[in-house]
Amino acid sequence: MNKQKFIDKFMAAFVLLAMFKIIGIVAQLFHESFWSVVGTLVIFLVVAFIILLVITSLKDKEQNERNAQKRGGGGGSFYLETSLFDRIRNKYEELAEKYIAEKDYKKAAKVYMNLLQDNYRGAKTLENGGFYNEAAAVYLKKLKNKSDAAICYEKAKQYKKAIELYKEMEQKEKVGDLYKEINDLKNAHTYYQMVADDYTTNNQMVKASLVYRKKMEKTDEAQKVLLKGWEEDKDAFNCLNNYFANIFDVKKLESEIQNLYKKTPDYKKISYLEAMKHEFKKDPKLQTITKNIAYEIIAEKVGTRSEIVNELKYFNPDDEVILKDISRFKTGRNKMFRN
Repeated sequence: MNKQKFIDKFMAAFVLLAMFKIIGIVAQLFHESFWSVVGTLVIFLVVAFIILLVITSLKDKEQNERNAQKRGGGGGSFYLETSLFDRIRNKYEELAEKYIAEKDYKKAAKVYMNLLQDNYRGAKTLENGGFYNEAAAVYLKKLKNKSDAAICYEKAKQYKKAIELYKEMEQKEKVGDLYKEINDLKNAHTYYQMVADDYTTNNQMVKASLVYRKKMEKTDEAQKVLLKGWEEDKDAFNCLNNYFANIFDVKKLESEIQNLYKKTPDYKKISYLEAMKHEFKKDPKLQTITKNIAYEIIAEKVGTRSEIVNELKYFNPDDEVILKDISRFKTGRNKMFRN
């Protein structure tokens, strides 16, 4: 077959293919509204015109391509096919961008999905245009993407549909959030409890406490799980720190600091000392109790941990005398060990 006949047959076949594509898509639109069908026909008339322009443009280059083939050998038909498809694809891209610029997101989405075979960009275009239900349908049916579909249903305020998808994905906290959004507190708390139980099972006591306190508004339950974490050495220091942070009455906090210290085993006292450094700065009314506890811990531990005297400066930040005493103590200890 000579080159000209190949080109003519290829182009005729391509145009025929494009026509069948148009007919097929229009056939799928019989159940849509009249104006929707008209809009789709307009898109594909534009597409047919683009194909005609591309083919005409490529024919103008045919003689140069033939001459290049004579000089360099084969490869002409491959070049023509590649160039043709690239040019048509670029025109489709330009058409989609034009529709987006005109805020005609549905037409742009059809170009992406039907002509460029890019369902993701079609769905994202619908989402960006605020057509959340339509975008969700594409994410779900064509892309099997439950996560993005659920987000779109949520944006569309189709909360029950979103809830079902989040349940399938086992995103329990999100399910609780959406039940709370529709004022179904019973179901919301059921799912929040599942989340808190999961965190507790995995020794993530602070996270469990946040679910109780912020999602369920159960401060007492939050405090119980934090105390459990402190007592059972499950992220102990952070549990203690958050436990104190959740007590806003200064007198009650002062009492709790003292009571908890009495129950603190020896191996946890360094952690308790760290917590006292935070509480000391919180309120002037807490400085006496926190300083006394700190001094007691330092006195107990200095024999085996001489560096602990440095902690005194956190409870006496402006006391030059005690800072000098710390320095002299460290110097004396160093001399003793050298001797």
